[in-house]
Amino acid sequence: MSGNNASGNNASDIDESDIDAVLLVGFGGPEGPEDVVPFLERVTAGRGIGPERLAEVGAHYAHFGGVSPINEQCRAIREALQSELDSAGYSLRVYWGNRNWHPLLDEAVAQMADDGVRHAVALVTSAYSSYSSCRQYIEDIEHARSAVGADALRIDKIRPYFDHPGFVEPFIRATRDALVRLGATDPPPLVFTAHSIPVAMAKACDYEAQLRATMDLVADAASPDSVCNLVWQSRSGSVAVPWLEPDVNDHLRRLGAQGHRQAVLIPIGFISDHIEVLWDLDHQAASTADESGLRIERAATPGTAPDPEFIAMARELIEERLGRLSPRALSALPARPRDCAPGCCVFKM
Repeated sequence: MSGNNASGNNASDIDESDIDAVLLVGFGGPEGPEDVVPFLERVTAGRGIGPERLAEVGAHYAHFGGVSPINEQCRAIREALQSELDSAGYSLRVYWGNRNWHPLLDEAVAQMADDGVRHAVALVTSAYSSYSSCRQYIEDIEHARSAVGADALRIDKIRPYFDHPGFVEPFIRATRDALVRLGATDPPPLVFTAHSIPVAMAKACDYEAQLRATMDLVADAASPDSVCNLVWQSRSGSVAVPWLEPDVNDHLRRLGAQGHRQAVLIPIGFISDHIEVLWDLDHQAASTADESGLRIERAATPGTAPDPEFIAMARELIEERLGRLSPRALSALPARPRDCAPGCCVFKM
């Protein structure tokens, strides 16, 4: 019989190896100009973010016609994973629900319950551990389960996969490709970026350690003679609250002042090229680099196309959860447990 699952609810009489479905859980994003304001209001609810900041971020979406590519990327991941599972002989339907925009997680879980699903595994579109990238998704899953009756179905969240070969190796290839496009004669600086979080949140989790482990794996394989740094982007909180630094733009200015003329950006904190990559890096950071006399190239993210190795990783993580594969990890960090402890990564703004 099963033990406690990743969502925190007690196990039912469903066997651990008997799952009915897979649930892809995303962040969500607007798919038209009329969606932008309600989407941002939902994302920032209860966080004390003023209308000026909402207007600023809304302008980022307006630059792309009010459409975030994240939903289309999730559709592509879902379709590719469904095909991967079908080809491997699994009779598992892949559902999809978002934290912040349609299709909402509550709607997806309600559909699963209506379809008779009793036990599912959840793959979240974040590879790392922190409150916002892992624990909050567990809470969201529990909220959605409660809405249909917690005993109606069980959902186990798949572990963080930051050092799985299917996540790391596509980044290695993408970094090498960026280096080729750059045409550098000497190894240029490698600038690894991830979403900044409050310092207090970072102290309550392994987020920064996991990112540094992934950075080292990619850098050692792609350009071992390059200087590499982990920097941060996309800060959205109050200026009175300390967040992880340095900001990517400050770092690029520093590189330019030091006489560097080339650099590669690697957004290892993200699985796909959504707005925070397209705007914060391809638009804003690229402008900063140009002003600083830096020519930059950015590495692609593995979930955008998506990379076949990334999709194969998703299947392996499901098989790992079923007990059919042993965990694969490239870093020396301790293996993440199958199920998060009740107090793991707990943080409140």
